[in-house]
Amino acid sequence: MRYLRFSLGWTFSVRRLLRVGAVAVAGVICLLFQQPLCAQTSSLYAKRHDAGRVVEDWSSPALTKGQLVPVEPLLGECDVFPDFTRDMMQLQWRPFDPIHLYIIRPTGVEKPPVVLYLYSYPSDTDRFLDTEYCRRVTSKGVAAVGFVSALTGQRYQMRPMREWFVSELPEALASSAHDVQLILDYLATRGDLDLSRVGMFGEGSGAAIAILAAAADPRIKVLDLINPWGDWKAWLTATSLVPASERKKYLTPEFLKKAALLDPTHWLSHLQERRIRLQLIRGDPTNPDASLSRVMKAAPRQTRVDRYPDLKAYYEANSHGRVFDWIHEQLGSYSGQTPPTTIRVEPQSEESSRSSMEQVGISNLEP
Repeated sequence: MRYLRFSLGWTFSVRRLLRVGAVAVAGVICLLFQQPLCAQTSSLYAKRHDAGRVVEDWSSPALTKGQLVPVEPLLGECDVFPDFTRDMMQLQWRPFDPIHLYIIRPTGVEKPPVVLYLYSYPSDTDRFLDTEYCRRVTSKGVAAVGFVSALTGQRYQMRPMREWFVSELPEALASSAHDVQLILDYLATRGDLDLSRVGMFGEGSGAAIAILAAAADPRIKVLDLINPWGDWKAWLTATSLVPASERKKYLTPEFLKKAALLDPTHWLSHLQERRIRLQLIRGDPTNPDASLSRVMKAAPRQTRVDRYPDLKAYYEANSHGRVFDWIHEQLGSYSGQTPPTTIRVEPQSEESSRSSMEQVGISNLEP
């Protein structure tokens, strides 16, 4: 049975707007006129559903019970293919912030292990509608769950344009880490996935959020991380994502102090009992090498580190879906034990045109 697609209908949005009533109307009016009240209204209701509930804490990746209360999930569409079934769900626990969740299950596998996929800002959810991508991520009998982080893609709404992922970095990181925990709570209620074998595949900001989420939630047993953002002072100083006109305000002691509470280089060192692969690709203008070096130094001793001199070498090693093989194998063989030693792999490749590679970011990696 087919339901209305997220992209074609307003069913979900209308239901949510009706629930928040006058607050939604006020938020829309303020947004149209670019008034500060818009940010205040959105911020207030993103933090508090009503006077009886706890304010969301953006200083910690851990979600305190009762901070966010989910409303009833909505099914947008169920697509059945010979190799997989894809459910498109909408989850929500903050007004004005519905999450489009794609649950892709391999055909013929009862309660498969599951990998959460979170790509870097500003990636959207288009890949989760790509049939070939869905075949690749489920080809080894592992389910895939995809979504985007806070202040990204379809989740960037009801906010003034001056507020974006980096300007609201503590909110974007902490909210997304909280989302992962609530998504896992929802997946546990379905009964068709093996929540004792959960991994997370993250790239860029998605990898940073994966580290924070794993530190807060022991259900995440395996991490596959590509170029995680981290060491916020080093990252903010050099990343090409930050406009030169804005960089100074993100390097103030006040901003860095708040961001430091959510620095992946701090939380990564706490993950001593997880299986971790760290894939580091040099020459990414959005993620400076100095930041990557500090992330690598923070990795616990059991981490496998794969280092690539450039994007070309990375693609040569991981094309045709091979990038997903490692995390699938880890979940398939998971027994609760972690590898004893660090493995460092530096693929050998021919000289590539790094100058051209440096002109493009590493975001949206999908070999």
